[in-house]
Amino acid sequence: MPKPLAWKDLLKQEQPLLLPCAHDALSARLIERAGFPAVYMTGFGASASLLGRPDVGLLSFAEMAGHARRLAQAVSVPLIADADDGYGNPLNVMRTVREYAAAGVAALHIEDQVAPKRCGHMEGKEVIAAAEMAEKVRAAVEARGEGELLIIARTDARAVEGLDAALERARRYREAGADALFVEAPETEDEIEAVAAAFPDVPLVFNWVDGGKTPQLPLERIRELGFALVIYPVTTLFAAAAAVAGVLESLGEHDVPPFDAFTDMIGLPEMRALEARFAT
Repeated sequence: MPKPLAWKDLLKQEQPLLLPCAHDALSARLIERAGFPAVYMTGFGASASLLGRPDVGLLSFAEMAGHARRLAQAVSVPLIADADDGYGNPLNVMRTVREYAAAGVAALHIEDQVAPKRCGHMEGKEVIAAAEMAEKVRAAVEARGEGELLIIARTDARAVEGLDAALERARRYREAGADALFVEAPETEDEIEAVAAAFPDVPLVFNWVDGGKTPQLPLERIRELGFALVIYPVTTLFAAAAAVAGVLESLGEHDVPPFDAFTDMIGLPEMRALEARFAT
């Protein structure tokens, strides 16, 4: 199970926490192996990995919860997971929070999109009423109880209602009890600065989407603005897809890690040690 993470201390660090995406258990292990202190489970990557389809709300609650459980079990560092819109009304959100926590998730974010939701950097999004989302946040906080699960509230209202409305929604979600805020897809550096200025004392998420709507600022600038978490929801997925496509173009002449190196990477020595311990 994931090791406990002192979020209150971690989010006060001067440097933002960098969270590469894991689209499957193998990529989660690689992220941990590279030395990152936590792993981010991306909904975009989950849809691509499990279905080979875009992130347009095709995965069910049970599929996402099961995916989260497999990723959490693959690593010893904390897992932060996309929980989409919470999969229904406030009662559904309460079950989502409890099931994600039972799966070993250390933090999750829920958003205010209308179901079926879609990737935050796609066109055609719709959002529910701010009051309805605030109730979902309150339900999530209540379902967490005395646990350490971090609740992140995301708003996708920038693309639908404009930045000012998105900031007002984020304020309401913070008042409802969200531990951190995620204003999705600001489209200019000025808008990013406005998000940071609106919430100087609140942990904020910066979503680094390669080729997405948000400018990719230097990490030093993101730090200066005070963002606590920088998630990379598609970077490793895109890199993996490009690498596989490249190998397929030169099959038989390709250069990949040797068999033993790969089996070491996915824990064969650990499995052999366990076999030896329990051998009769």
